[in-house]
Amino acid sequence: MLTTRTPILENGDRMNRFEFEKRYAQMSENKKVELINGVVYMPAALRYKGHGFPHSLIITWLGLYVAQTPGVEFAGNTTVRLDSDNEPQPDALLRIKSELGGQSRISNDDYIEGAPELIVEISGSTVSYDLHDKLNVYRRHGVKEYIVWRVYDQQIDWFYLDQGEYKKLAPDNLGLIASQEFPGLVLSVNALLTENLAEVLAELGKNLQSPNHQSFLEKLHQKNI
Repeated sequence: MLTTRTPILENGDRMNRFEFEKRYAQMSENKKVELINGVVYMPAALRYKGHGFPHSLIITWLGLYVAQTPGVEFAGNTTVRLDSDNEPQPDALLRIKSELGGQSRISNDDYIEGAPELIVEISGSTVSYDLHDKLNVYRRHGVKEYIVWRVYDQQIDWFYLDQGEYKKLAPDNLGLIASQEFPGLVLSVNALLTENLAEVLAELGKNLQSPNHQSFLEKLHQKNI
């Protein structure tokens, strides 16, 4: 009796999430593969300065915020189930725990389901699908804030959701961008672009002592009672 072998995933394949997960489970190596609008995307090998190092800076920045903000969690390169045609694997994300009012949840088989409040992608340039197809997917599913670091362009695009559309946040006169969703989460844009991690963390640390952040902590605490 002939047995049917599950086809391997190929870049550009078209399928739904259920077929995607079945084929991904058969892969011999654990690599980044995403399903965006029913299309499989398999990024090329990731470079150090083009992705790995910037990614580590973002994770460190978010990690400090989470360390000082109980009730908020972060993750890197974690699969997010959005719908039957979209299963991205963001470079980094920030989420409020579902029991504290967050809009995403952890499934029984340990995946994130629903839109995290904030997503970060490390991108090559404006031509990347991070600023096109993926941006529209995140917008439609209600990701409240979306950051794209265009490494080779030396630009950071920070979008926030306003009445169903993404609007871009601009740095203030000190070169800072403050999250609309996570009080106290402040980014020194120039410091990040020049890879000055000490300054990035110092600026964030100051804002973690702000009244806005303290008020946010109190709200999360009240929901946890």
